[in-house]
Amino acid sequence: MTALLTVEHVSKRFGGLRAVDDVSLSVGEAEVLFIVGPNGAGKTTLFNLITGFLAPDAGVIRFAGRSLAGLRPHAAARLGIGRTFQIVKPLRNLTVLENVMLGAFLHTRHVAEAAERAREVLGFLQMEAVSALPAHGLPLATLKRLEIARALATRPRLILLDEVVAGLPTSEALALADLLQRLPEWGVSAVAGVEHVMQVVMRVAQRVVVLDRGAVIAEGVPADVVRRPEVIEAYLGAKYKQVTG
Repeated sequence: MTALLTVEHVSKRFGGLRAVDDVSLSVGEAEVLFIVGPNGAGKTTLFNLITGFLAPDAGVIRFAGRSLAGLRPHAAARLGIGRTFQIVKPLRNLTVLENVMLGAFLHTRHVAEAAERAREVLGFLQMEAVSALPAHGLPLATLKRLEIARALATRPRLILLDEVVAGLPTSEALALADLLQRLPEWGVSAVAGVEHVMQVVMRVAQRVVVLDRGAVIAEGVPADVVRRPEVIEAYLGAKYKQVTG
């Protein structure tokens, strides 16, 4: 599998805290990779390093063979790296369609073309019924989808999904997971950072990387990774031991 994203021995410190500790990983074309770990494991910091919100203290990050050193977030987006954020912040006085159009304007200045792209994305995410509604007052599950829609409208080759199912009921999380599983149909690789939503991980991820205290402690297919004692101890906890059978 051709690597679209490579992270090589990347570290980031904040004072005495090593938030990302010598992390190496890769994401292939049309692959869905989940980065899992407890709160504070370094998932969001790693996303911020990939997208140019932070600069690494050490290591190299490459996208499509190009070093991302010194690249700012808007340039990373134009290069083809989309992302969502843990805290969903749409422009609440705009409609759902208008919010998604903002992402589409990354590659066009034409309103009609941006609207067409936005409608395509909303159709994929099964959001046509709310496209004309203002973003304020929407339920969390819909706002989560809107966050993904805005990122997809930028036509990314890679999308980073930060705690995208956090706070959702299991039924809503699994419904969203079914859509995320189809992202490769759009030519989009996906990296999702999640905390404790193992049903989604097992359902969607082709491969899993487990972080603990900023370091990679396990990597592999989900069915194998969840059985490893170090993963159960650091991430799943005793109440999840039944996952291993």
